[in-house]
Amino acid sequence: MTSAVLFGLCGAALVAIGLYGLVAHELLLRRVLGFNLLGSGIFLVFGSVAARMPETDPVPLAMVITGIVVALAATALALALAARLERLAPAQGEEEH
Repeated sequence: MTSAVLFGLCGAALVAIGLYGLVAHELLLRRVLGFNLLGSGIFLVFGSVAARMPETDPVPLAMVITGIVVALAATALALALAARLERLAPAQGEEEH
């Protein structure tokens, strides 16, 4: 088993775990974490496919780096929105007047 195949299998496992976390959980923070795992798995699969080519192509790796930066910004935005939603939502058990 080559390292590219191992990375591809690990990436597929991350995609499966992230998809499960995105669909199965109700908490917003766990859904954001599942979304991050899903994205990381996709990046790992994409990088392993690029590594299997006989010649190294810098374009897929540049796309992965760009995707990581975009995922970081999206995660920061999602966490800021979750914090804002938590602040504005009434606490459970309290009645609205």
